Amino acid sequence: MNSSIVWMIVGMGIVTYLPRMIPLVFLEKLKLPSFIQGVLKNVPYAILGALIFPGVFFIQNDFWYGLLGAVVAFFIAYTGVNVIFVVIGAILVLTGVSIYF
Repeated sequence: MNSSIVWMIVGMGIVTYLPRMIPLVFLEKLKLPSFIQGVLKNVPYAILGALIFPGVFFIQNDFWYGLLGAVVAFFIAYTGVNVIFVVIGAILVLTGVSIYF
């Protein structure tokens, strides 16, 4: 392996690690208000939704196909089952729709 590639990988690791390590070390004793803590706890879900939601409508050429999968997944998730069952349920429904139509 070329040494420039190794140094690039090391550099990317450092650049990825530092923004996570610095707040952990220097802000460890800082107590945030409960409102801010509540907001920060929901950030991963908001980002995941922002990443997944647009892709739902571009899953195939038909807009309704993706919307059906999203609605089915939402209702299965609303029942409180494990996320793997949500995914499998949506896949099974969309597979059935694909075969039927």
